[in-house]
Amino acid sequence: QVQLVESGGGLVQAGGSLRLSCVASGRTFSGYAMGWFRQAPGKEREFVAAISWGAGRTRYADSVKGRFTISRDNAKNTVYLQMSSLKSEDTAVYYCARSSYYSASASQYDYWGQGTQVTVSS
Repeated sequence: QVQLVESGGGLVQAGGSLRLSCVASGRTFSGYAMGWFRQAPGKEREFVAAISWGAGRTRYADSVKGRFTISRDNAKNTVYLQMSSLKSEDTAVYYCARSSYYSASASQYDYWGQGTQVTVSS
């Protein structure tokens, strides 16, 4: 069974940084792209960042470009999201997900983690 477990969320002041981690269990990481999405209260889930299997390609939502960095360690079955210069509008539950496609579309992702809360205080 595929399991994705996020960690690293928390409360941080505006301008601060956090690093989220997502560990995939079993033979569920090899050959797949990974993505991060977020959902704020009352809003739809939105794309944040994606990384290809070989980590040669990354893509970001315009709202986080230049502030967030996605990376992965395939030996550890882990994908990361380094978040810097955080703003109050970054407050959301952040989810990692797995896809057979290097995509920004949530519909292309087949397995999701349970989410980790990030709260940015202004």
